[in-house]
This record gives sequence, structure tokens and C-alpha cells, in this order.
Amino acid sequence: SVPPPLPTPADRSQPPPPPLAPARRRRPRKPWKEPREGGARAGSPEMATMGSLIGLVNRIQQACTVLGDHGGGAGGSLWEALPSVAVVGGQSSGKSSVLESIVGRDFLPRGSGIVTRRPLVLQLHKTEGGQEYAEFLHAPRKRFSDFAAVRKEIADETDRMTGKSKAISNVPIHLSIYSPHVVNLTLIDLPGLTKVAVEGQPESIVQDIENMVRTYVDKPNSIILAISPANQDIATSDAIKLAKEVDPTGERTFGVVTKLDLMDKGTNAIDVLEGRSYRLQHPWVGIVNRSQADINKNVDMLAARRKEQEYFQSSPDYGHLAHKMGAEYLAKLLSQHLEAVIKAKIPSIISMINKTVDEIEAELDRLGRPIGGDAGAQLYTILDMCRAFDRVFKEHLDGGRPGGDRIYGVFDHQLPAALKKLPFDKHLSLQNVRKVISEADGYQPHLIAPEQGYRRLIDSSLSYFRGPAEASVDAVHLVLKELVRRSIAATEELKRFPTLQSDIAAAANESLERFREDGRKTVIRLVDMEASYLTVEFFRKLPTEPDKGANNNTPANDRYQDNHLRRIGSNVSSYINMVCDTLRNTIPKAVVHCQVKEAKRNLLNRFYAHVGSKEKKQLSAMLDEDPALMEKRDSLVKKLELYKSARNEIDSVAWK
Repeated sequence: SVPPPLPTPADRSQPPPPPLAPARRRRPRKPWKEPREGGARAGSPEMATMGSLIGLVNRIQQACTVLGDHGGGAGGSLWEALPSVAVVGGQSSGKSSVLESIVGRDFLPRGSGIVTRRPLVLQLHKTEGGQEYAEFLHAPRKRFSDFAAVRKEIADETDRMTGKSKAISNVPIHLSIYSPHVVNLTLIDLPGLTKVAVEGQPESIVQDIENMVRTYVDKPNSIILAISPANQDIATSDAIKLAKEVDPTGERTFGVVTKLDLMDKGTNAIDVLEGRSYRLQHPWVGIVNRSQADINKNVDMLAARRKEQEYFQSSPDYGHLAHKMGAEYLAKLLSQHLEAVIKAKIPSIISMINKTVDEIEAELDRLGRPIGGDAGAQLYTILDMCRAFDRVFKEHLDGGRPGGDRIYGVFDHQLPAALKKLPFDKHLSLQNVRKVISEADGYQPHLIAPEQGYRRLIDSSLSYFRGPAEASVDAVHLVLKELVRRSIAATEELKRFPTLQSDIAAAANESLERFREDGRKTVIRLVDMEASYLTVEFFRKLPTEPDKGANNNTPANDRYQDNHLRRIGSNVSSYINMVCDTLRNTIPKAVVHCQVKEAKRNLLNRFYAHVGSKEKKQLSAMLDEDPALMEKRDSLVKKLELYKSARNEIDSVAWK
């Protein structure tokens, strides 16, 4: 019976099939040996293993194609790692006839020019009797029992991809044929090599076809079926020429000679078939195609097989090779060899799968896993993203990441520099002190000391501290805003959610504005406190003796002597310096307390409460991802499913 298909993303409506039951293990044998005349006995371990391995590769190839991995690429994919038989030949070499003889059915489009314009992955499944039918991967629920309809479907599907322009496409058509008259085998029919473009085709078609064929036969796991007509010199065969370039030792190439019955009388292809004209490591096989008359008469393919065997058995030239000639023998030969190659390559395929699974898992971890559809999962994701951002933000502040040191720079450089630039020299100059003192006394002079003058000088001097204090608040605010921006950019988990990034940035900056306002009020309050209550002890400790050298009995033209005014300015300057030293220490404390500490503790607190009240639709909008990233992750998830399924299927087959 045919093994169940590998689950593919194209068919999610059906439950996954049960795993393939392991076949019985058998003794190891040589990678290849000439097949028995009657083939493997049905139901034998050999047949079970052959069907399991080739069927396994068939299913994996189909699943790969669904995901866009269909070979013919730059390599490194699972499809490319799977052994396959690539059928190569020039136009009119008899390639289509060989394939139809192997299948035992007329199913390929015919005509002049380039008929095969897309790779055809032909998967043959031997059944134990019953109806013969075909299935296409692009129409998985439709069975074709009429092989004329198969031919039409191939032509229609080719035109669907390439149009009527006779152009080519490297996207393959997958065709599976189930029949008791075939062996388990996978063949890839490629466009025929040509030397000239026909009408309606671009001039590049010759090179385009060769490039496509090369992408299949270049692969080290590719088995090359090189088909050449007997009525053409083997040295000029397009297929052999290409095979020789990509497989110079001939270890991957099987040679097929067609149209033996059309050779000129007195000539034969014995030198080719016996490996003297061109030696390969595998035997050459001769094929006798159906004549055009047989094709026109729709001669049954099974009858054509018998007629082919009669030709070889009765031929004086090829009679001694009859047991190793014909399409039926070729199919068995390829099937057995393909099974042996698959078996030999499975360890490296498993290694490649494991490596790719690890790489995909790591990439998905970097991109982020898919999010659940319910509101709880979405809310959890948002809060988790917020915590990740908050963690990075704190690392910036605490020194684990760069940027937080700029806050210390505000206190250690910017604030002292701003305080140093305050214009106290001008404000406490002799001229300004005289003006302030005089205005403070009003119409009568003070009796002992210019109390009001002192206070006015101190108040006006202290007001200068507001500027540096507020500038410190603003400078730290700008640093914190920059750290928010850096933290969002550095939070890997957030990169997939541009909307959530914007929401977090807006919420964080809104909080920083509140903290800045609180910091501004606090540092202004510190300055105002200094002006509200002066340190009396400072002035009581000032010297009171008269200025040395002053003539106190000499009347002055001004209300106060210059020396007295200078002493007042000096005293106020000393007091202001004391206050400056105090504010240089307290302003940073206030800024850190109101802005930095609050940012560390409560930067997103309001946002958390806001998010908790949102409905599912609003949460979904916040988790709106970049479409390109979503598409990439979906592709990776499907690829991961494919590789894991392939690994499980390989493990289920008795291949050791």
C-alpha cells in the first residue's frame, strides 16, 4: 500500500496522518547490484524498504515544493539534499518516450519545439493491483484515471505558470502515478537541451534551459539519466556532453541509448552499450521507442514493452544484452540504485536537518515567537515587553550600558560651570552696592547697619541661582529622554512591534515630563528656601571693627564711604559663596530624587494601569507587527514544521 503523505501547509483542513510504521530491518548490502530479472518479491523486506525510502523522499519533496523549496536553486535546502534522478536529453532524443515506457502510459504532451517547459517531478508508486490513477500536487483532491486528461493538465499547468509565450519556468509540476505496472521511483523530467530558439521564444532560451538543467544535475545527490539517440554520434550528444562536465568520473550518470531500431543497416550501438565509446560506472541501457505509427494507433504501452523485449531477444546485434535492455529493466535499475543512494545519504540528510532546525529555532527566538490570540496572552506579551524595556533602561542608568554617566556629567561639569558664570562681580560692584543700599534706606539713613540693603543684595543675588538649577533639571531630562530612545532601540523583543514601541516611548516621555516638573519645582524651592531664611550666625561672626586707615571724623560727600560699601559687598559675596557651595550639593540631590529615582521606579506605572483597562481589539492594535517580519516568521515556522516532520518520518523508516 502507498504510505500516507507528509503533512504539508497546503492541506491544514485534514488531521495529520499517522506516522509511517517502521519496516522490518534487514542486513546491510552493497550500495548497488544488478537487479533480478523479476524484481524484488512483493511483500519482502527489500520491497518494503525500497518503497519506504523512495516514498519518504517523494513526500518530503512534495512538502518542500509547497513551501517554495523546489530545487534548482543555489543549494543548501532540504530539497537539494534529497537524492533524485534528473532526466537529461536534447530535443527529439526520445526522452518523453523513455518516460512513458517506464510508466507504461501515454501521459506527456507531444509536439514540435520545446514541449517540456517546466520541470516535471514524476513520482511512481507501485501498488498491489487496483485502478491506475494519477494525482497532481497542485490539485491534491483530484484523481486522474484518464491519462489523456493528465497530458492536458500538464500542458494547462505549464501555460498557467509560463503563459502561451513558450517561456520556461523552474517551478516544478509534481505528478504522482499509482500503478501495479511501475516500480517505486522518482524522476525529474527537464526541458530538452536545444541549440536554437524557435519563433516566439527569447534568444536567451537556449542558455536559460541549460542553466535550469545544470541546477539539477550539478548537485552531488543528483543521479543523471542521460538520454542520447542511437542515430547520433555519442560524442556530440548534448546529454553526455553536459553529464561529462558535471560528473567527469561517471559515477552519478546512467546512459540511455534510444532509437536503436532506426539506425542505418549495417550499423549498431554495441560499442556504446558495452561502454567502449564512453565509459560510465553504471551500465548503458538500450531502448526501442514506439514508432510514430504505434503512437498514432494508440498502441498499448504494455504491448509496446513486450514488443521491445522481442526486438532485443531476436536482434543479432543485441541479443546477448537482451536481459539488460529495455524500459522495464531501466526502471528497475534506477529504482534499486535510487534506493541505495537514499540509504547512503540519509545520515548526512539527518545531520543537515538537525543543523537547520537549530538555526531556525535560534532565528525564531531572535524574531520572537507567535503571540496567542486571546486578550490574556496579548496583555502578558505587552507587559513582558515593558519589563524588558524597563530592564534595559535601568542598565543604562546604573552603568551596565553607556549613557547614564552623562547625568553625572551634568552635576560634575555643567552645573559648576553655570554657577561660576553667574555675574556676581558685576552685581556686587561698588556702584551697584551703593545703589541698592541707598534705595533700601529710603529717605533716611540706617542707624547701625544697612539691614534692608543687605537683604536686598542677598535676595537679588540668590535669584541668579534659579537659572543653573532649572538648567540642571532640563539637562538631566534630555539625558533621560535619550536613554528611553536608546533603550527602545536596544530591546530586541520590542523590534517586532513598532506600534508598541511608539506607545511605550510616549508613555515614558510623558512620565519624564512629570518628573521634570517636579524636579523644577523642587530645585526652585531650594533656592527660595535660601532666600526665605538667612543664616544669621554667618553675619554675627563678621568683624565689626572700623576699616584701618579710615578717617571716621571726615565727612563724606556720599551717604556712605566707599570702604564701608566695599565691606558690605564682600560680606554678601562671602554669604553667596556659602549658599553656592550648598546648592552645588543639594541641586543634584533634588534632581536625582525627583527625576532619576522616579524614572527607575515609576517610569511606566501609569502605562501599566492604562494597558490593563484595554479591550482585546485595542491590545491587538498595540501588537501590530511589521508585515515583513510576520511573513518571515510564518515562513520560518512552516519550514521548521517541514524539517521536523521530515526528521520524524526518516526516523520511522527502517533504513539502517
